Amino acid sequence: MNMANYILRILKSRIFIIMSWGFNTPVRLENGLRFKVQGYIHSGWVEIIYNEGNDLFEVSTLNADGSIKQKETEVYLDCLVDVIDGMVERTADYQDRVKEQYGI
Repeated sequence: MNMANYILRILKSRIFIIMSWGFNTPVRLENGLRFKVQGYIHSGWVEIIYNEGNDLFEVSTLNADGSIKQKETEVYLDCLVDVIDGMVERTADYQDRVKEQYGI
């Protein structure tokens, strides 16, 4: 199995969270995955690269010009979705924003 498919399997294990990001346009990378999101914190590309040397992931949000906006290194696979959620979607007032947006 290639790394992009492996990462997708990890993300899909918490499908409702990745759906909340507006996950779309996945692109297979040599040692990772890039995809677009439309979150409360970040809208644009997210890139996940597997660092084979330490068996961990690096997660970056990218600006429109491709430069790194924010980067988290040494991310364990069981924390991957939560780290991305914190970079893309989860704000301090997340519950209130969701209620307001969806009229709940």
